[in-house]
Amino acid sequence: MSRLRRVTGRQVLKALQRAGFILVRTKGSHHFVRHPDGRTTVVPIHAGETLGPGVFNQILKDAEIERGDFDKLL
Repeated sequence: MSRLRRVTGRQVLKALQRAGFILVRTKGSHHFVRHPDGRTTVVPIHAGETLGPGVFNQILKDAEIERGDFDKLL
């Protein structure tokens, strides 16, 4: 298994928007996004900080996106 890529919350949000997710609302640093088919997830955005592997994996799981597909979206 390859190592996880280190990405910021802003990069993840942009990649999810390319995949068709729409920003629904923001509460503090947490951005709530939803896909038209009903998938939802929350992306924390903190200036310049990379997402931890657990948070990143949970976002991919919620969004039902594979790592390889996500890398193509970046």
